[in-house]
Amino acid sequence: MLKDFLNYLRYEKRSSEHTIKSYAGDLEQCMAYLAETYELTDLREAQKLHLRSWLAHLHEGGLKPSSISRKKSALQACYRWASRHCGLEHNPALKLSTPKKSSRLPQVLSEESLDPLRMDALDAEGFEGCRDRAIIELFYHTGIRSAELIALEKKDIDYEAGSIRVIGKRNKERIVPVGDALLSLMQRYEMERNELENIKNPANFFLTRRGDKLYPKLVYRVVNRYLRSLSSISKKSPHVLRHSFATHMLNRGADLNAIKELLGHASLAATQVYTHNSIEQLKEIHRKAHPKG
Repeated sequence: MLKDFLNYLRYEKRSSEHTIKSYAGDLEQCMAYLAETYELTDLREAQKLHLRSWLAHLHEGGLKPSSISRKKSALQACYRWASRHCGLEHNPALKLSTPKKSSRLPQVLSEESLDPLRMDALDAEGFEGCRDRAIIELFYHTGIRSAELIALEKKDIDYEAGSIRVIGKRNKERIVPVGDALLSLMQRYEMERNELENIKNPANFFLTRRGDKLYPKLVYRVVNRYLRSLSSISKKSPHVLRHSFATHMLNRGADLNAIKELLGHASLAATQVYTHNSIEQLKEIHRKAHPKG
């Protein structure tokens, strides 16, 4: 059942490899618990009490509510698929409850830490320097995800139109505008890129020094290293730049629906979290500036 479900995710739903790997790990972990605790060898044998027991076990072990919620989502997706395709009559994952998520807001960088003068102080010489600077700038100027940047191809860059074509989740395509300064930096990088001796992945825009396609750990290291020199914020990942892009756009009056389209969100609810960051900023301004603050 698990193998068939994962094949469904990969070939029919066309989920990302990251999602498939995550679901596989969560479901295998659940199956191991059910086998050890209840001697159940098939997810179709489980009842709701068995699944609730596993989630409670994870909570007692100190797992974060957000992680438990993700594992619950994997169970529900699998059982929903089994109900439709495997004749499963009873879905034990319906209405499973999980510990309440904390309402932590996304961390964002200050606009000052990403102003052009500070960014210009970063190294942008040679292949890796130019590439890494272009990666940082592209994340912040467009709000794209790490997987979207890695998948970016040469044909997706339209220098004349000043835009890039981004393939998001579930192969949803969107066009994102890019400013002249960043386009110039990307052209400089492409010149350095074309000088590589052994390009193994010619279609991909961003490459390693050996000519291979980028990989998530390398992108994370690039961003982490650069952000350490720009900010003292605790989180220094590509997603922080995505959060910063959306929050700074909203702070400067951008329409929430426009930000939704630029980010590639499926619904406005996912974008509305950034309004809370803006409200927190307004509260801080009010506290510092108002006589009764």
